[in-house]
Amino acid sequence: MISTEQISTLINGGTVIDAAGEKVGKVGQVYLDDQSGQPEWVTANTGLFGTSESFIPLRGAAVRGDDEVQVAFDKSVIKDAPRLDADGHLDADDEAELYRYYGIETAGADQDRQDLAGQGQDLRGEGRDVHSEVQDTSGPNTDDAMTRSEERLKVGTEKVATGRARLRKYIVTENVTTTVPVQREEVRLEREPITDANRDQAVAGGDLTEEEHEVTLTEERVVVNKETVPVERVELGTETVTDEQQVSEEVRKEQIEADLPDEATRRENTERG
Repeated sequence: MISTEQISTLINGGTVIDAAGEKVGKVGQVYLDDQSGQPEWVTANTGLFGTSESFIPLRGAAVRGDDEVQVAFDKSVIKDAPRLDADGHLDADDEAELYRYYGIETAGADQDRQDLAGQGQDLRGEGRDVHSEVQDTSGPNTDDAMTRSEERLKVGTEKVATGRARLRKYIVTENVTTTVPVQREEVRLEREPITDANRDQAVAGGDLTEEEHEVTLTEERVVVNKETVPVERVELGTETVTDEQQVSEEVRKEQIEADLPDEATRRENTERG
C-alpha cells in the first residue's frame, strides 16, 4: 500500500518505472480516489523532453526504495495512453476512458471502494487483494491466459509437367540384294548315225528334198513386286517411379517467458523442486 508519506516523497522528484524495470519518466502528480481517498492514478512526464504527462493506474503498483514507483504496465503501453489534462482532478468520463484503455474492469469496483472506505479500510484491506487480478497490458482486454502459437510444416505433392514423349513414324530406303535362279533354253545340234533301228524313218521321204525346221527358245526373266506387311506394334506408355526428397524449411514459433518478482521466482523454484 502506498502511504501518504510515500506520495509526498514521490511527488518531490520520484521516478516511475514500468513492469520490466525500465524508466518511464518523472512523477508528475498523484490522484486520489474520490470515494476511498486512496492513491488511484499517477502521472509521468513523458514525450520529448518530458513535455507531456501520461496517466498510469496505481493498481498493482509498488514503491521501490525511497523515490521509485513500479507500475504494472509496460512503457510502450503507457506512452500510447489517452492524453488528458493533468489539472488535479479526473472526471468520470476521463477515468472511464483510461480504464478502458488499460483493460481494467470497473464494474463493481466503485462500490467495492465505497464499502471499504465506509469500513475504514483501504483497497488492500484484510482478506482482499484487488491487485491480484491478471491484467492485459498489451492493449485490448482479452482474458487471463496467453496463447502460444507456432508454425507447423505441411508438406504435400503436386503433379507438374516435366516433358513430352512423341511417337513418330517415317520411311527410310535401303538396298536389298538377293539371288534368284532363272532358266533359259539353248539350241543344241544332235547327230545320230543311220542304223537298222532308224533307217525306216530316214528313208520315209523323197530321195532328195528341201526342208526347213525351226524351234522356239525360251528363258525366264526376273520379275520384282513389292508388298507391305505388318511386322511390329509400338506404343507409348508411362510407369510411376517413387523417389524420396528431403525438404528443409524454417518455421517460427512463439515462446512465453515471465518476468517475476524475486519472491515469486523463489516460490516458483521451490514448487518445481
